[in-house]
Amino acid sequence: MPRLILLNKPYGVLCQFTDPGGTSAHATLADHVDVPGVYPAGRLDTDSEGLLVLTDDGRLQARIADPRYKLEKTYLVQVEGLPDEAALEALRRGVRLKDGVTRPAKARLIDDPALWPRDPPIRVRKSVPDSWIELTISEGRNRQVRRMTAAVGHPTLRLVRWQVGEWTLEGLAPGEWREVKVPSSRT
Repeated sequence: MPRLILLNKPYGVLCQFTDPGGTSAHATLADHVDVPGVYPAGRLDTDSEGLLVLTDDGRLQARIADPRYKLEKTYLVQVEGLPDEAALEALRRGVRLKDGVTRPAKARLIDDPALWPRDPPIRVRKSVPDSWIELTISEGRNRQVRRMTAAVGHPTLRLVRWQVGEWTLEGLAPGEWREVKVPSSRT
């Protein structure tokens, strides 16, 4: 039976088990998950937080990470400014980036989700308000969510992946993980 681990990856942690050069000041997944043989199904940038799915099954890893399977990933995104309906609609239609137009996304303004404090805290500017968007995408280009919000005029300040497919971050503090059963239809 494949193993499936849900980790709340903290800010500043490399999305791999080793530091390739051994010179980074960043923690790695090995500092949080002591389970041999599991690997991330997808990535989160060092400056992003939230749900990282790990597995020891290569086929399952591909099904989770490969964009052709269109597995939805939901992010809670703190952005600069207050996006209007036109900006949200642009995200919903798909945004033109340097590497092409994104697939349509689900996008809506949400109240502050009252997450754990980030260390270090985000940069706050008194003259520029910030707000939160819930954004669901079905692909996974490099820094896609950050590039999408910037393309509609609202740079990302904080990015937390909340959900991957049916799995959520619910109940996991930063650095915590839990093992879940793999539904038989997933293998």
